[in-house]
Amino acid sequence: MRTEHDLLGEIEVEDDAYYGIHTVRALQNFHITGIPIHKELVEALVTIKKAAAITNRSIGTLDANVAEAIILSCDEILAGYLRDQFVVDCMQGGAGTSANMNVNEVIANRAIEHLGGQKGDYQLVHPLDHVNLHQSTNDVFPTAVRIAAIRLLKPVTESFAGLQTALQEKEEEFSRIIKAGRTQLQDAVPVTLGQEFGAWAQAISRDRWRLYKAEERLRQVNIGGTAVGTGLNAPRSYIFTMIERLRDLTGISLARTDYMMDPTQNCDVFVEVSGLLKTAAVNLSKIANDLRLLSSGPYTGIGEITLPPVQAGSSIMPGKVNPVIPEAVNQAAFQIMANETAVTLAAMSGQLELNAFLPVLAKNLFESLDILNNILPIFITRCIEGIEANVDICHRNLNNSTVMLTALASEIGYEKATEAALLLKETGKPIKEIIIENNWLDEKLLDDLLKPERLTSPSSIRKEIKS
Repeated sequence: MRTEHDLLGEIEVEDDAYYGIHTVRALQNFHITGIPIHKELVEALVTIKKAAAITNRSIGTLDANVAEAIILSCDEILAGYLRDQFVVDCMQGGAGTSANMNVNEVIANRAIEHLGGQKGDYQLVHPLDHVNLHQSTNDVFPTAVRIAAIRLLKPVTESFAGLQTALQEKEEEFSRIIKAGRTQLQDAVPVTLGQEFGAWAQAISRDRWRLYKAEERLRQVNIGGTAVGTGLNAPRSYIFTMIERLRDLTGISLARTDYMMDPTQNCDVFVEVSGLLKTAAVNLSKIANDLRLLSSGPYTGIGEITLPPVQAGSSIMPGKVNPVIPEAVNQAAFQIMANETAVTLAAMSGQLELNAFLPVLAKNLFESLDILNNILPIFITRCIEGIEANVDICHRNLNNSTVMLTALASEIGYEKATEAALLLKETGKPIKEIIIENNWLDEKLLDDLLKPERLTSPSSIRKEIKS
């Protein structure tokens, strides 16, 4: 064991631990979720520390040997080394101070080893005086959350593009399959199965575009603002050079906000992004619900499509296959909606110059992004791409319903269409047969009127047929 000290006194730290006293106190205080800070947040924090070391060396405020040791330590961590040393709980008091100090201490102790010292010899490399030089948790942590969110958001946007493509491919594949459209779960008018998939693709297209544009707001960072956004204790040369180093290291077009007090205390950008994730979750859940309905049965339900069978559905009912992928999508959507509430509450609860609740905001925002990054590829490959149309059922449901009468009402009149609906109910005969038996339309004209392209577009009137 080694002894370290802070404002509150001394504490014993295990010799093989790269973290120090601040991290140990955080472990004692915040055993809450059992989930450590997100790996992308760790990488973002370490990247900021590397950028700061490069910047402070370049402006002459950090010894070159110390800077090199810090940079080397950061590179090792970014390559995957010492990841088990980032141990503080993702939910913590202090606006992210525990996470920032965990990173400072691990980098410092590894840098000490590079300079030939023993862990805890902070005269060689100090977590605050050197690793955290010209920084505060209050500009480091919000900046890191933005960087991590952007990195997690990019693959989400790409997955939404993949989902849109998969739906559009099904739209084309099913474009000639005419079926009953339903409103309020009741038979309504004819549609094609492809049109249903096309409508879903449109919703996903909007989600994709909204999330793509959301990244722009996340690029505005307050690094260099230090404690409250005034830049206290940070040289102007550091402030302006730091953002350039961060752009280089992250590959993200980050920009220093013109008013650094704003992102230090205001978290509405995260609420906006989380709200867009919730909006996307709403669309995903609606699509999943529709898929479960259309595939229901398969013998006693709608059964117009068949979902890919991915696992046996029951431990007691032989032959049962459940729509487990859409069900998983529903549950993912529920969690994202719940997370959005936590993000909203955290953002509104900050006071004056700082929001102390950014850790729980980040935890929920990252969880929503992780969920989408995981569920979207599953939804695409294990559900959407393998959906098959049950053409016979689609046609049977169409012909055994009043769905086509709306298209024929302008030709035979509302009263006769109503009479046809009653005859269908009484006799069970198909609508086409009823129309012909009563000589309301001749068979050739009726066949023209009931062509799929006329039933599912605004062109099913007699004068267009005659022309």
